[in-house]
Amino acid sequence: MKYMLLTAACILSLGFQAHAQEVDTETNVIEELNPFDSNIENTLRELDQRYYDETGLSPFLEGGTAQLYENETVDLGLFENTILQKACYRIECPVFAHIKKNEQKLYLYVNGQLQDSWLVSTGLPGHETPNFDKNPNGRIYDKYSSSKYPGGDYMGLGNMPYAVFIQGGFAMHGTPVGNYSKLGRKASHGCVRMQSENGRIFNRLVRQYGVTNTWITITDN
Repeated sequence: MKYMLLTAACILSLGFQAHAQEVDTETNVIEELNPFDSNIENTLRELDQRYYDETGLSPFLEGGTAQLYENETVDLGLFENTILQKACYRIECPVFAHIKKNEQKLYLYVNGQLQDSWLVSTGLPGHETPNFDKNPNGRIYDKYSSSKYPGGDYMGLGNMPYAVFIQGGFAMHGTPVGNYSKLGRKASHGCVRMQSENGRIFNRLVRQYGVTNTWITITDN
């Protein structure tokens, strides 16, 4: 199914020395944001402030929803008839993302129906993405410029476009085109990477329906 959901988003990235098996440092960009850092909350607060200073936008969804950019158009197709709920769980939610780490794949459900599946990259050994079963926490970045990689390589949006945070520093986000060949296997520093266009779709669904109507489940299989 084709989605027409238009732009915005990003954060940071860092070249990383190859971890064992698969990684070449020129194309595998691992984010500067280390979700395992014991100081992660202070780091995130600094990023929140910088994001607000640069964009004038809140880094959080307010009341579970957020205003879209004035120049954006959103064609949600079958999504527009979604009945918003006060509370939901997994596939009962209007938007449900199930990431299976053994498959390195995300399954996207809307209104209880499987709409798409995408290859992803979860954390490398030593940086394994934890299992989650929860709503996103409401932190969502629509613009961030890394000082090391200003602008990134996806529509000028940086190296982690369309980030939707799950908990702490763990997020789902797009990734540079150079990392696309690694999707389908573990390659990240703990976040869930996907093609940036897919990141945009998920980001916009979360913005449209809010955190209480979105559920993210990450499992081993």
